[in-house]
Amino acid sequence: MCLAIPARIIELEGDKAIVDAMGNRFKAKTTLLPDAKLGDLVLVHAGFAISRVDEEEARKTWELFSEIEDLNAE
Repeated sequence: MCLAIPARIIELEGDKAIVDAMGNRFKAKTTLLPDAKLGDLVLVHAGFAISRVDEEEARKTWELFSEIEDLNAE
């Protein structure tokens, strides 16, 4: 199963980014989104930002991840 995760670009140098998804920070390449900029919300899959996503859509996805996490904690 493949999953793309919404994350915010918090650092950007060339096509190398650090992104934040729900407090988890990791590296991502923006090669596929050459006009990506600091602060953008992007979908990250296999270490690459593959598309932009709006705030509302990202928030919905993050909420679903939180619900799944809560279920696993029970």
